[in-house]
Amino acid sequence: MRLGVDFGTTRVVVSVCDRGNYPAVTFEGPDGEAHDWFPPLVGVQDGRRVYGWQAWSLQEDPRATVVRSLKRILSDAGPQTPVAIGGVETPLATLLAELAGALRAALTGASNLPGKVGEPLEVMLGVPAGANSNQRFLTVDAFVAAGFSVLGLLNEPSAASIEYGHRHRERATAKEHILVYDLGGGTFDASLVELDKRSHAVVASEGIPTLGGDDFDGILADLAIPEQDDLTQGEMFRLLEECRRRKEGLAPNSKKLVLDLDVVRAGLPPVTVLVNDFYDRCQALVEETVHAVTDLISRTQCLEAIYVTGGGSELPLVARMLRETYGRKVKRSPYTRAATAIGLAIQADQASGYQLRDRFSRYFGVWREGDSGRLMRFDPLFAKGTELPRVGEPPLEERRSYTAVHNIGHFRYLECSHLDAWGQPDGSITVWDEIRFPLAPALQAARDLENIPVGHAHLEQEIAETYRCGAGGELEVEIANLTSGYRRRYRLGRWGAGSPTIVPGKTGRPAARKRAAGR
Repeated sequence: MRLGVDFGTTRVVVSVCDRGNYPAVTFEGPDGEAHDWFPPLVGVQDGRRVYGWQAWSLQEDPRATVVRSLKRILSDAGPQTPVAIGGVETPLATLLAELAGALRAALTGASNLPGKVGEPLEVMLGVPAGANSNQRFLTVDAFVAAGFSVLGLLNEPSAASIEYGHRHRERATAKEHILVYDLGGGTFDASLVELDKRSHAVVASEGIPTLGGDDFDGILADLAIPEQDDLTQGEMFRLLEECRRRKEGLAPNSKKLVLDLDVVRAGLPPVTVLVNDFYDRCQALVEETVHAVTDLISRTQCLEAIYVTGGGSELPLVARMLRETYGRKVKRSPYTRAATAIGLAIQADQASGYQLRDRFSRYFGVWREGDSGRLMRFDPLFAKGTELPRVGEPPLEERRSYTAVHNIGHFRYLECSHLDAWGQPDGSITVWDEIRFPLAPALQAARDLENIPVGHAHLEQEIAETYRCGAGGELEVEIANLTSGYRRRYRLGRWGAGSPTIVPGKTGRPAARKRAAGR
């Protein structure tokens, strides 16, 4: 059984390959009602963790703690980063694997998914276009740990372009360009895609990893309860859920929102928020997405459509601002929340015949010493825009070789969205954990290189670094001392266990939301 899984921030949507059709899977909710999505929630009650619809059913229990938007912390955490829920700290990798396991159990036991008992579930997973290597690894690792067979990863706007092409391009003969505008619950992504009949190529991508529908919920929460310091983790969850429900009920002609704060804490009176006040606070965020779209559109002279997907794009303000800027080129997907999952399922279907060429959406590189140690320079190993291999193709490789001048190689990796005029990292920057490799043969058996000072050494040791990037953007490096004949291989990501504890719902707001709130 082959599936496309859009592992979203606020909803997980799954589509199944069914003889050339790609319907969304329907899940059974706690009261027996049908839903075309699965909630990526984790709840803690009496020290026991539950996920999905079980966690959903706890949201009104004052003794329980329920956390939403777990996906949003992936870019700033590693597998062993502790996440505090209900006073209990659990490694992030454990939470993600258990959440994926709950999804698998729901697919096989509480959904309309056809298939035989024990049939393997093969999945194509979606990730934000701007997702860094850490997010990609954590997503794949969680699904593998839960018993899924992962076919590959695909950037979410690229998947949506496949869904668009599947519906619109069967009779087309000429190439055309579309721009996918994907505003989800936690991230914004946009990709300019060249479409042929069954061959798609991503021209360029941009993204804002700290902007999504969650931020609109947060702005509404700020308007409803300006002072939130005394709210518990559970009360904050219920406040944001109430804001999400009211936000999703907005129509283009709505004038006000009435929030029932009694569901947040018993006895709190209802609050009325004027829609115009809410939109005024949200406008700066939507403008950020419009600027990103305009930058991408400038790369083509022939744009067929701006294809709008993602649950966050359902806010009426988004449609209004896009149409005011781009007119009739704006086309909303009829499957706003399912377009990505459908595209992923089509990509997973070997019989569909679709081929996609995706690209690096960020620069990835390493800091190196320059000018005899007097400065550090950034060495971009994989440039933004580099084509990724297709699923099943050999990984991209990039090599560096040199004669060692230090006793220990201290490698500091990062990813960034842009480079400045001097080739230095700029824009959105993600810094990884550091890797140390024993360049001096005498240190080959040393177990704790972190406590050995790095110093210059006159070694006649030839060193080779080989970097590999797979179809899903996952990265690894093999560092070898060719002279003395030893080597080590590392996955590249934030793997340290010393990360500060993350407390969902009580951490600082993303920068984009702070700007919108005028803070």
